[in-house]
Amino acid sequence: MSINRKPLILITNDDGISASGINQLIESVRPLGEIVAIAPDSARSGMSSAITAIHPLRLNLVKKEENLTVYSCTGTPVDCVKLGVNEVLRRKPDLLIAGINHGSNAAICVIYSGTIGATLEGCICGIPSIGVSLCDHSPDADFTQAAQYGRIVAEKVLTDGLPQGVCLNLNIPAGKEVQGLKVCSQTKGYWAKEFQLMQDPLGKTVYWLTGEFVNEEPDNEQSDEWALNHGYAALVPLQINLTAYRFLEKMRESYEL
Repeated sequence: MSINRKPLILITNDDGISASGINQLIESVRPLGEIVAIAPDSARSGMSSAITAIHPLRLNLVKKEENLTVYSCTGTPVDCVKLGVNEVLRRKPDLLIAGINHGSNAAICVIYSGTIGATLEGCICGIPSIGVSLCDHSPDADFTQAAQYGRIVAEKVLTDGLPQGVCLNLNIPAGKEVQGLKVCSQTKGYWAKEFQLMQDPLGKTVYWLTGEFVNEEPDNEQSDEWALNHGYAALVPLQINLTAYRFLEKMRESYEL
């Protein structure tokens, strides 16, 4: 990167371009470089790494200011990253930040999250990438601390970089003064009782996604859920290579002909 060239930062989310989280994130990291935000035109939560393949995408300019350009996109969070890298930006971004998500993306939520899907896509593209989430679904959620910690991690990544194939998942607890930042592992757990049965106005049964998270290691002080439950921001390194290396050699012995 040229000494005189500002870092180029690509920002996206899965809550939509009008969400409070992405707009507070933009303001927080704006002093760090040139910002280009490309985000869905409405909420796309739970999209994981979904892409749009059956109809064309539309990209609309929302605003353009000095060192800030904002677009809305009719696609998914991953679509936004792909469009940014392939069609919009004149060079590869120095950093990608997804968020600030409205709700936790700790533990197994990384599998379902559109925020983390976009973060992983940035990683696939060779961009140092961070997903940022606030563990608060309330309409009046305060994103101040999440934006502050997002900037702290962003500055560190801009300075030090990340290993190839590794990205970061940052979650910030809600409703309390954050005690500090802990580097954690992803908590082992799963979702149970995932649907609430209801009736529509015609008396037909519908299924509303809800659920309870079952923490299989509540006493693991190195896990992200433990950190969040004790008032710490949790930072987890994720990798895009999903190969189960510990089982690989055993499989070769058992499966190969």
